[in-house]
Amino acid sequence: MVSTTARFGNAIGVFDSGVGGLSVLRAIRAALPHEDLVYVADSGHAPYGDQTSAHITQRTLTVGHWLAEQGVKAITIACNTATVVAARSLREQTHLPVVAIEPAIKPAVALTRTGVVGVLATRQTVQSESVARLCAQYGQGKRIVLQACPGWVELVEQADLHSARTEAMLRQFMEPLLAQGADTLVLGCTHYPFLSSAIQAIAGPDVTLVDPADAVARELARRLSQTTPSRAPAPGTTQFLTTGDVDQVQQTVAHLWGPQAKVAAWASN
Repeated sequence: MVSTTARFGNAIGVFDSGVGGLSVLRAIRAALPHEDLVYVADSGHAPYGDQTSAHITQRTLTVGHWLAEQGVKAITIACNTATVVAARSLREQTHLPVVAIEPAIKPAVALTRTGVVGVLATRQTVQSESVARLCAQYGQGKRIVLQACPGWVELVEQADLHSARTEAMLRQFMEPLLAQGADTLVLGCTHYPFLSSAIQAIAGPDVTLVDPADAVARELARRLSQTTPSRAPAPGTTQFLTTGDVDQVQQTVAHLWGPQAKVAAWASN
């Protein structure tokens, strides 16, 4: 049974299948320093990219409804897979503003010089109708190569960002794109920005990485400015919850966010 006590009244709720959405949370914190944030890492059900659409939708609605019941004033889906599969369903079932991330194909097409854009994402994302729509809408005259990257999410969940194993896994999926002339790579999963230094090292300085996290934060700020009063100029709080193993997620969040982060269990799995 999900508690109906408003634990996070007036906070912004952010969630992802795991810790990858911290890349979006970081952008939100920079854009909205006075807002209270609550982040749910659904690590007990990660990675979403390897799950069925029905399961992803069920998890998105479960976490989204729970956040709404806790009194948040807006929800950010910090997961490309959840966005392309289930954002519409969540928007239809809540009165709250729902801001969601999706692969940054439009800006990538504007940046490419070779005319070849690589999209690095999960299987569910690259196979989605939403990504097909983005490619059709913005890709005229360009070549957009979609590349699923199984295993990359798990690297970030384990905070394994710079090992030889990580480099080998990155090269496995990047080198075919680079060989085809891709000079712009879309980081189509919120986990992947934590691998960006390793990705850039392999791709080289002439390849541009595109991460839509800042655009999501700007859109959230815009939506809130229209619907809620400005917050007092006091630093906002940030709370972290997980459906997974708290000790393991704590170690990863401390590594990716900072040692001050404290992770608690979310019991309504």
